[in-house]
Amino acid sequence: MSALLFKRFLMKPMRVAYIVPSSKALIRRVRAKLDLSKPKIIVEFGPGEGCHTRELAEKMHPESRLLLFELDDELAAHLRDQFRNDDRVEVLHTDAVNLPEILAERGIDYCDYVLSGIPFSIIEINKKRQILQKIHDSLSPDPESAFVTYQMTGELRQHAKHFPRIESEYCLQNLPPMFVIKFYKQALNGMAASHSKAHGTHGAHSVNGNARH
Repeated sequence: MSALLFKRFLMKPMRVAYIVPSSKALIRRVRAKLDLSKPKIIVEFGPGEGCHTRELAEKMHPESRLLLFELDDELAAHLRDQFRNDDRVEVLHTDAVNLPEILAERGIDYCDYVLSGIPFSIIEINKKRQILQKIHDSLSPDPESAFVTYQMTGELRQHAKHFPRIESEYCLQNLPPMFVIKFYKQALNGMAASHSKAHGTHGAHSVNGNARH
């Protein structure tokens, strides 16, 4: 358990929702959803103490950029110190809803991936939908551009109908277990697809946005 994360949770439980950093298994599952072999603009909401951020920084292309949105001031300061020697990483003490403005200020038209661990289930419904719309609008039209999130429930899918393609799997090797969900900006060649598969302790499936969830 991260002492800093636990301390900030006790002080601001509705802002810092998790007291235990993601497991190595969950971190690997999330990272596998992103193609880090090419230069990318990556945004991470709610990086906390940086367990997913460290994996991204280690694996991503030297010419990639990583923008971290962290509302908690002490965690933001911790992240700035942790990545002070990596020019690709920028820490922003701001709300996720400001994504389009943050990109515009930096002359960035679109980002390639948005990664988020913030618990959307506790966010007020109108703000939740506002954030999802801004994520969708900020993603590149490239077929692989996507919003990747890990959540305790799958309820977010009912608010993200404007993403035409979804992949979801369940990671039991985490406390608590998490859904890892990938919302694509674009449909797959304009065709609806639906399939499922099982791998040991988890399942994965891809659905077209017009299907029932």
